[in-house]
Amino acid sequence: MKNNKKIVILGVGYVGLPTAIMLARASYKVIGVDLKKEIVKALNEGILESLSIKEKELEKIFKEKNVRENLKGSNTPVPADVFIICVPTPLHKRRKHADLSYVISAIKSILPHVKKGNLIIIESTIPPLTTREVIKPLIEEKTNLKVGEDIYLAHCPERLLPGNAFKEIVNNTRIIGGINKTSALMAKNIYESFVKGEIYITDDVTAEMVKLMENTYRDVNIALANEFSLIADKIGVDIKKCISLANKHPRVNILNPGIGVGGHCIPVDPWFLFEVDPEDALLIETARRINDKMPFEVATKIRRVLKNVKNPKIIALGITYKPNVSDTRESPALKIIEILKNEGYDIKAYDPLVKGYEYSNIVDICKNVDCLLILVGHDKIKRDLGKNLKKILSVMKSNIILTF
Repeated sequence: MKNNKKIVILGVGYVGLPTAIMLARASYKVIGVDLKKEIVKALNEGILESLSIKEKELEKIFKEKNVRENLKGSNTPVPADVFIICVPTPLHKRRKHADLSYVISAIKSILPHVKKGNLIIIESTIPPLTTREVIKPLIEEKTNLKVGEDIYLAHCPERLLPGNAFKEIVNNTRIIGGINKTSALMAKNIYESFVKGEIYITDDVTAEMVKLMENTYRDVNIALANEFSLIADKIGVDIKKCISLANKHPRVNILNPGIGVGGHCIPVDPWFLFEVDPEDALLIETARRINDKMPFEVATKIRRVLKNVKNPKIIALGITYKPNVSDTRESPALKIIEILKNEGYDIKAYDPLVKGYEYSNIVDICKNVDCLLILVGHDKIKRDLGKNLKKILSVMKSNIILTF
């Protein structure tokens, strides 16, 4: 299939890069725009080291001849038929509001190149009403073009899991919310070029809401499990046994508690709902605060275990936000390590999946250590522990191993 349209993607990161690769494979001419010169250079030279991509399937596709011919990098936008915004929307830590500065900046940067008939797609996660109350007026003010008539606008929230991006970007259901039906159908036509999952058409606000609801649902259920864990710890019962027995009920499925919630989505997205309606988002706010405090609760538990060990030496294994990924964004493991370091504990961190934190021999790093913390249980860490547990215990100073 020959696609003559040119697509500009702003933000070549965890979302923008897989999207760019798949569209280039579908024969679109794709320009990946990023402010980082090393990313643009990597795109143009076909070098993967400077990119966020860490998956064999995507790496293989990235090297395909037609992808290399169709995918180019640039530090600035150029004229195109379609513009896709994949920049981050971080959270204002104190205000608990979405920082839309990257999205607004990206929109402003493309407006000199926008012309009649163009389509603008927002993949960045945004609070409800942002598309129609912030982005639409901005486009119309700067271009004198009518959105929905002269140019078209849609929100298609990403649904990617780092470490499994290829499978998810191709097979996951996609929600496309257009400012009008024409906008939604135009966007659908773009994604149909590589998406095998169902594509559902709706309006822009519904699409914004659905994305936030998905991650908020997960956050609330994790918070419930973590709250059960805190209560169980106080009254002295085994939470894992409690959950196992409770889940024998045919309509109960309690998640396993953990050290907190990380990644770019779940710790952030629920606050976007709280932002638009704090009066009614009571459960959402409570769940967020429970999960946010878990690193402090875990640090307290570690202090309690080590209270009789003088000047303990600690090794922490796993610093990513979840097992078997290399992504450290908003990692609760890193927060726990930071808390303990700030309190004066001698603690070193290792992670076989994170550059700069790898270990060559798990036994060697445990020599003369008092406490081994398994904060994130990557499969490799579990295998290394299983094979070397006796040796590890023989070289440790105090045989304290805590698994979370």
